Order: sequence, then C-alpha cells, then structure tokens
Amino acid sequence: MAISSSITPTAAGLRALSHPTRLKMLMLLRLEGPATATQLAQQLKLNTGATSYHLRQLAEHGFIEEDHDRGDARDRWWKSAHESTKANLDSRRGSEEEAESTEAYLHSVALAYTETLMQFAGEHRFLPEAWQKACTTSDWHLRLTPDRAEQLVDTLAQLIEEWQEGGEGDAGTGDFVVNLNAFPRPGTVVLEGAE
Repeated sequence: MAISSSITPTAAGLRALSHPTRLKMLMLLRLEGPATATQLAQQLKLNTGATSYHLRQLAEHGFIEEDHDRGDARDRWWKSAHESTKANLDSRRGSEEEAESTEAYLHSVALAYTETLMQFAGEHRFLPEAWQKACTTSDWHLRLTPDRAEQLVDTLAQLIEEWQEGGEGDAGTGDFVVNLNAFPRPGTVVLEGAE
C-alpha cells in the first residue's frame, strides 16, 4: 500500500494518539522507517508487551500497518500508513467526548514538542556554527482577526510544504524540525460560555 500524504483522525483516533508513547512510536516509524516491536521497545525503553499493545492501537485506527515485505511469522514489522496527521481541532462541531479527545491529543502534542525543544536546547551549543545560525526559537505576537489568523497559518503551512522538495543528497543536509504553533495568546480572547 502506498503511503498517502496525511490522515485526519476521528475522535477515537485522536484518543489513541493522545497517549505520548503512541505519538512517539508513530513519529519514529515516520522518520526512521519500519521497525519491530522489539526495536521500538529498546528505543523507548519499554517492555515488548506494552510496545505491541500500543502498536495494535495505532494499527486499529489506521495510523500504521504491518510491513509484509519484511520479517517472518515470528518477527512482525510495522510502518507508518501516512506521512502526517492533520487533526480537525474544531471541537464545537462534535460531542463533549470529541472535545475531550481533541484536548487530550493537544496535550500530548504539546508534551512531544516540549521534549524535542528541550533536547535542542541541550544540544544547541554543540551544533556546527552553520546549524546554530539556521536555528530560531522566535515568537511573534500579532493582532489579527480569526480570518486573518487562519490565512496566515495556511500561507505558512503552504510555504513549509513547498520547502519539503529538494535538498536531498546535498552536502550538509540534515533533518530540520519546523513547528508551527499558532493560537490566540491564552487569557486574551473571551471564551465561549464565559460571562
């Protein structure tokens, strides 16, 4: 089966991804390619039983699939079924359960981003100068309407996606992480249901 570009999970799928270990497993399978439960257990410092359980949960919701081109009856290999996850974060369209699933997913994503950023902070001073110059942890606080904010996010996402092409095989090429976190500054927008 060919890898499709993205998946938009259901509420149940978001609940499955809200477990930090599953989110890490999915990321590893996307970035490093197919792996067995034993290999993932070693990387994540888990037992293979727990790893197998989390892999089955990811497979049940369509995030990963068995890689039938590898392994044998004793050695099951797993691979990502897509390149990215695009969650529908509009929790008003669904039930309370869907809103809670979205919130749990967002907490896990925030934790994963924080862990990656903390690792970067610890490695930054040891990076080659060219990579240090290429990095930023900047933020911009803008005054926008919701429509303009959505337009900005769409434009930035499109620009980042255009940069995915090219650079492969160039000398000095490395994996470069771009996190786009865009939201109203907490506590500054009147929340629905608030008086």
